[in-house]
Amino acid sequence: MGKSVEMTAGDTPPGDPTASLRRAVHQREGEPFADGAQPAVVDPTNSPGEDQPALVLEHATKSFGAVRALVDGDITLHWGETHGLVGENGAGKSTLVKVLAGVHQPESGRLVVNGREVTLDGPAASRAVGIAVIHQEASVFPDLSVAENVFIGREPLRRGRRIDFKTMNEQIAVIVERLGVRLDPRRIARGLSVADQQIMEITKAVSLNASIIVMDEPTASLSAHEVNRLFEMIETLRREGKAVLFISHRLQEVFDLCQRVTVMRDGRHVFTRPLAGLVADDLVQAMVGREVVDRAGAGGQRIGDVVLAVEHLSREGVFTDVSFTVHAGEIVVLAGLVGAGRSEVARAIFGIDHRDAGRVSVNGRPLRSGSPTDAIAAGIGFVPEDRRQQGLVMAMAIDRNIALASYDHLKRSGLIWGALERRFATDWAGRLLLKYGRLSGNASTLSGGNQQKLVLAKWLGRHPSLLIVDEPTRGIDVATKAEVHRLLEALAAEEAVAVLMISSELPEVLRMGDRTLVMREGRLVAEFSHSEVSEEHIVAAATGQTAAAGDLVTTDAMGHDTP
Repeated sequence: MGKSVEMTAGDTPPGDPTASLRRAVHQREGEPFADGAQPAVVDPTNSPGEDQPALVLEHATKSFGAVRALVDGDITLHWGETHGLVGENGAGKSTLVKVLAGVHQPESGRLVVNGREVTLDGPAASRAVGIAVIHQEASVFPDLSVAENVFIGREPLRRGRRIDFKTMNEQIAVIVERLGVRLDPRRIARGLSVADQQIMEITKAVSLNASIIVMDEPTASLSAHEVNRLFEMIETLRREGKAVLFISHRLQEVFDLCQRVTVMRDGRHVFTRPLAGLVADDLVQAMVGREVVDRAGAGGQRIGDVVLAVEHLSREGVFTDVSFTVHAGEIVVLAGLVGAGRSEVARAIFGIDHRDAGRVSVNGRPLRSGSPTDAIAAGIGFVPEDRRQQGLVMAMAIDRNIALASYDHLKRSGLIWGALERRFATDWAGRLLLKYGRLSGNASTLSGGNQQKLVLAKWLGRHPSLLIVDEPTRGIDVATKAEVHRLLEALAAEEAVAVLMISSELPEVLRMGDRTLVMREGRLVAEFSHSEVSEEHIVAAATGQTAAAGDLVTTDAMGHDTP
């Protein structure tokens, strides 16, 4: 398919059939670019070279020590196509994406971009051939502004080679307006929510005007409105002739957005087919190679005494007068839109953030404000939303991450015994069916689903009486999601652990919650039992809609009807 060309930063993709589009997309009609150039007007149906694929990766392999992450990686993208890529965590999707990004160089196989075989020696070379990658976990420089993060390494310059911040801010303002989201380009990135970090990464990719766009779980932390706006933008890119690779564990999104799909399993290509005529079960069976049995439903377990009592919890500007309880053996789900204050309530309960007013007690023991040490001593475990930044030490070994919260139990005469640490980690890795090469390997070598299991293992090793899990299945595959659901159910039903779960996925909320509490704009606005909850009730409460009489049962957090 052509002579091999080694691409480096500064090269342009030869014969790019959408080269003239790369500047026009996302620019307002008739508006010149910052350098004064006029956007081109192109008919994508008449693009040269449209008869050949945009990108072909064939028989790629990649290993990390004893772990064969990619055994036979194959993907073909066409111009004007949104192509889905699905598979379990550990199937090789992320490795394949990093090969396309130039982060990893495959040990064998070949990559062809627009008819020319290329070797990508780094991320800059990938960008040079027109590939932009939005990774599942955002890469953020926390002390730089949003604009500086988006334009890092390619800042526009004024006279005297000074950075043109005005141009950067203006270009980002245009992009986020088109995405339909709010993101201040002058804001310092430290403290951005996961959703805002993802939006920033999407903005960065859009600003590159790439002809091949790879999106690895871009919707994992977006609200329904933001997802819809993103889908509109992706559809615009597709109509303009771009090739989009869309990786998601939300199969419905793949069916809604994509024309073809590729399934991977155990590092190998399973099949590539048009989505027309396929159903979700076809993809699931191809992904896991077996039947997946999910949780039948909640609401039938016997619950015990109150473990967590939250009374009139408030933090100025974040949440107000939040009160609820969680009992032993009960799973309580906090539902609501992104930004409703759910994660912030969880952080205040665990003591990461200070509360301005209110009381938190565990098994009748009051907890000090702003003291995670006190919360851990009281028997609370906390699995945060951002597992990489807040839940794990990515550069630390797997066994040490598992033991991290339990060293007080692994000491002998004031010393930590390595043999006890390894035995402890091996036990919990086995219980949670963790897939890894070596326990001494870094946590960064694990797939997203196994990283989530690693965080769970760290806290379950302490045998908590209350486990707080924030978006526990974000960015993990259907089989691992079912495993996490079964694990949480078993903790509640068999070990009488109280579970407080935060989830933005309505099917998960309906399936897992013995009770569902809905937050809106920092307040608890509704509570539903498992038997009465529905998607319509949750959406109505979360958005402030007025439901028909009798359709929405609204109660306060302690179970009393409100007028």
